Amino acid sequence: MRLILMRHGETEWNAEQRLQGQDNSLLSERGVAQVRRFRPYAKALKPARIIASDLGRTRQTVALIGHPDAPSDERFRELDMGEWTGRRKPELIAERPEDYTAWRAGTFTPANAETWMAFRKRVADGVRDWMSRTDGDLLVVAHGGVIRAACHEFLDLPPSRVVPVTPGTATILNFPVADRSAAQLEGYNIGSVAPDISVAD
Repeated sequence: MRLILMRHGETEWNAEQRLQGQDNSLLSERGVAQVRRFRPYAKALKPARIIASDLGRTRQTVALIGHPDAPSDERFRELDMGEWTGRRKPELIAERPEDYTAWRAGTFTPANAETWMAFRKRVADGVRDWMSRTDGDLLVVAHGGVIRAACHEFLDLPPSRVVPVTPGTATILNFPVADRSAAQLEGYNIGSVAPDISVAD
């Protein structure tokens, strides 16, 4: 069984290098184009089931790939970034470089934000739940943080060792039939992408 994790297309906040967390920002024109380019690839993967985060940018993305009625699951929401929501990445790096690096590594939590371990657990719970109910490959349209959390949980790759995925691309984890606790990485950051795409959270 394969778990296909698609990151939503670039949003207006991605283009501004703002941390979105669980706030909403519409897809940019480039983000819409990214998703439209990915649509034939999503179709070719032939997932048995498609699920999406319930946030606006993922709902917009799943509709653009042709599945507007796909169920939503809040367990696939992006990490709640607390007081850092809406902050620009360059400003945070300049003001708090050590905290920013630790946050990307999952070892620092901004005020009023979700811890990495709590986030990782809810993502893993959502993945295991839907995999148990799916006979075939599962496509989840979600967020960059969700993909890092899944890689941490099922590939033992800590977030500090995972580069951000490009908007509008997929990461594929292949689970052996006999063991759903660990996976092999089949593909990362794959799809039809343009060379100038933003990778901000």
